[in-house]
Amino acid sequence: MTTTARAIVAASDGTFTLDDILLADPGPGEVLVEIRASGVCHTDLDLLKRGFVHVMGHEGAGLVVACGAGVSDLAPGDRVLLNWAIPCGSCVQCRRGAENICESRVRVAREKRTWRGEPIAASFGIATMASHTLVPRQALVRIEVEIPFPAAAILGCGVMTGFGSVVNAARVTPGSTVVVLGTGGVGLSCIQGAVHAGAAMIVAVDINPGRLALAQRFGATHTVLAGRDDAGLLGVAREVRRLIGRGADYAFECTAVPALGAAPLAMVDNGGVAIAVSGIEEVVPIDMQLFEFDKLYMTPLYGQCRPQVDFPKLLELYRQKRLKLDELVTRTHPLTAAGLREAFDAMRSGTGAKSVLIP
Repeated sequence: MTTTARAIVAASDGTFTLDDILLADPGPGEVLVEIRASGVCHTDLDLLKRGFVHVMGHEGAGLVVACGAGVSDLAPGDRVLLNWAIPCGSCVQCRRGAENICESRVRVAREKRTWRGEPIAASFGIATMASHTLVPRQALVRIEVEIPFPAAAILGCGVMTGFGSVVNAARVTPGSTVVVLGTGGVGLSCIQGAVHAGAAMIVAVDINPGRLALAQRFGATHTVLAGRDDAGLLGVAREVRRLIGRGADYAFECTAVPALGAAPLAMVDNGGVAIAVSGIEEVVPIDMQLFEFDKLYMTPLYGQCRPQVDFPKLLELYRQKRLKLDELVTRTHPLTAAGLREAFDAMRSGTGAKSVLIP
């Protein structure tokens, strides 16, 4: 039998609609999941510009409906978090623990998800903006703590990317100084990662005063209001040096603004670490003097996520009330085209932190 799911389908012209799709029964190593919440990420908006037809969404949480042959550690009714960097477990990268950059990511065959009689792509292989999805077992992490589905869903990309960039990639040290450029959902997660790492000073930077107030609630010790005309945020860099007394030890770019790709380099002192969290994917001119001296520039993917290691840790931090997730979910919207448009509008306007769609 097939499962009829309601899903947000992106068309090749960048528009999207709610429509029915068909999902095949789970085969060996596959799991059918009922989605209970799907986060809305800036990448979802960016993918609309790429002009390909796909079921949207890559942050999600829900319930196991059915398991294919060989899946013995999950059962119907289990609460699960979806992970889009689906590791194969056997390639060179996976064997060395770099599962986020797996070279042979596991995927469900395209033909097992159809729309209007034709196979359709799944965003990042998991397609969470739907009532149901079909994914490989490796895409799922069992949720062992009490947590609302909207809060769990946002772990799957934004929170992991920000928190992991601080803790896994930069390895921020206790007593250090940190600058976070951009305080949306990912930036706020960076701030929480810096708090967890024991940073002594956390400077949040944004052009939105409301976002800066939010950053303080999440652990920023200082804030700097940036100006839109501050090229490369060099003016902010001077203010950061005034606050700290020198450049920062670590700086994280979470703005998704290509022109600011080099900005974290301007924030750190000699020997500092600059991290491009946004994942800018275009040519950006950089003044090489910003690299002086002995600075390290990193572009980690997905906070160097190891799904079965990192997500249980994050869920446990939430249980201990040491990771704010409920507070990150600014608003929920229905899983409709109108609901997604409202979520994108909030993202563009800088309203709140994270929006979540509820089927």
